[in-house]
Amino acid sequence: MEIELKNTTGMQFVSKTPSGHEVIIDASPDFGGSNTGPRSLELFLLGIGGCTGMDVVSILTKMKVKFDDLKIKLETERNEEHPRYFKKINVKYIFKGKDLPMDKLERAVKLSQEKYCSASATVKGMAEVTYEIIVEEE
Repeated sequence: MEIELKNTTGMQFVSKTPSGHEVIIDASPDFGGSNTGPRSLELFLLGIGGCTGMDVVSILTKMKVKFDDLKIKLETERNEEHPRYFKKINVKYIFKGKDLPMDKLERAVKLSQEKYCSASATVKGMAEVTYEIIVEEE
């Protein structure tokens, strides 16, 4: 995979992804940006959340598990000094539904985290990646 970013003005970069989508990245005005797009690390975390989320939905669909809603929340802890990398990333899978089979939810999340999610696998070893499953009954 190859991705190219072009600096347009100030701290703003525009990229066309291999899938044909345009993405704008920018910094806050405090760091010389114009706040015209998300920050790089925000997109980085979105990539992890999206990757594992799609895995889990795909696996649960194959298992014929129906849920009403799934939210993924990532909580992080960063290094205090530069480089301010992520030391810890906790992924919360928040399911809504009635009588959801916890064993299948756990299996789907575990498969994503340990086998399928390339984004999570990329940061493991550098950051401690943990996860938890929360079920909210309707």
